[in-house]
Amino acid sequence: MPANHRYSARTAFLLLACTVLASCSSLSGMSSSSANPVNWVTPYKIDVIQGNFVSKEQIEQLRPGMTRDQVKATLGTPLMASLFHADRWDYVFTLKRQGVEPQSYKYTVFFKNDQLERFEGDTMPSEAEFIAKLGSRRKLGDVPVLEATEAQLSKAAEKSKPSPAAAAAPVSPPSGTPATAYPPLESPKQ
Repeated sequence: MPANHRYSARTAFLLLACTVLASCSSLSGMSSSSANPVNWVTPYKIDVIQGNFVSKEQIEQLRPGMTRDQVKATLGTPLMASLFHADRWDYVFTLKRQGVEPQSYKYTVFFKNDQLERFEGDTMPSEAEFIAKLGSRRKLGDVPVLEATEAQLSKAAEKSKPSPAAAAAPVSPPSGTPATAYPPLESPKQ
């Protein structure tokens, strides 16, 4: 490489470095999180779902006088059942998602003489509302129709039918190939 090209490449690199450094100082007025290249890429954080989800439909099925087993069949096993509060079951549910404030729901049922006395707690979402919250933000496109038409079914049936010549001809190994003998499936009884 000739000497004059080497010096021009160094000069160009030096000018580029100075320009980059000068532009960094002009970004000082911007927020530090948007200017920092490390903050441009964020790691993936999984959704954390903890506890027992209790829907509005399940709450509507509760009636005073239900037994503990009936309540457990309706709402599921409680997340917290304390020895010190044997007549109280707590259902706690939390949902933590990336980019969304954590959501927490609490519902408590109270028993008296092993019968449901009362129940109270947060306003619970319906099952449809909860599923909508879990929906992915990414849209992967339309879901294809998974049902075949009559024309497609008849076309597939025609393809799967064997030809009459193939059905009449017995299947035998090619000439010159010995027949394969397989061992018995069960050992002889002794």
